Amino acid sequence: MNFLRRAGVLTLAGCLAALPVQAHFQTLYVQESTLERGTDLEFALVFTHPFQGGPTMPMAEPRSFSVTTYRAGAEPVKTDLKKYLRPVEWKAGGRRAAAFRASIPREVVRSLGDHVFVLEPEPYLETEEDLYIQQFTKVVVNVGGVPSGWANTQGLPVEIQPLTRPYGIWTGGVFRAIVLSDGKPVPFARVEIEYLNHPVDLKTGAFGRKAHVTAPHAAYERLSVVADTEGVIAVGLPKAGWWGIAALDIGTARSHKGKTMSQDAVLWVQVKDMK
Repeated sequence: MNFLRRAGVLTLAGCLAALPVQAHFQTLYVQESTLERGTDLEFALVFTHPFQGGPTMPMAEPRSFSVTTYRAGAEPVKTDLKKYLRPVEWKAGGRRAAAFRASIPREVVRSLGDHVFVLEPEPYLETEEDLYIQQFTKVVVNVGGVPSGWANTQGLPVEIQPLTRPYGIWTGGVFRAIVLSDGKPVPFARVEIEYLNHPVDLKTGAFGRKAHVTAPHAAYERLSVVADTEGVIAVGLPKAGWWGIAALDIGTARSHKGKTMSQDAVLWVQVKDMK
């Protein structure tokens, strides 16, 4: 991804012409983003290449993991979830790598409304590019079909702020959002969108070997867009499942432990077929 992370502002034509490479994505996987009622939730935190189902990169202990609950008529409530994290070995493509699981009890997500989960991982050293990657990652879970705080920002150094509700999306829908750095829009931000193309087995801690779809060409393994002058992106989501949206290298923190660092913002959205 070094051509995307360090090439500076690219024109749209340049982005379309760039050769595809494997994309790193911090996953924050949960089975369902829309719940009828509060229930226990199982999360998988894996740093991987979602379309190809691996390879998976080892994760260090996250710096923070939290959820902010938005209930109509009440102040938002932020809950620290780090105590629920447990280290695991995640299997992908015949290899294992350090990852994390989290079992979140029902009482944390029992309220009707939106629950915004946020992960701040420890920066990962990508030795091939000789730089650190840190991906601030969000996913929104709704309970009871009552929308509340899905559009709220979370005060992160880098963030994707939804303009389209990030759940309850039909296949073929268009998702819009603003790319933010320190709360300000990022004009011409470079954004990658990738499909979670392998089934997630929470019981065994693994990605399934059989892919949901086969790309006719490497260029189809991820979508690439550039934000407009106001930092706004619009993305079509053509298949049911989970999609990761990553705005690359938009943070103001440019180094870590003496090396270059790319701070990325990631948002996961779930899409379902209309039947």
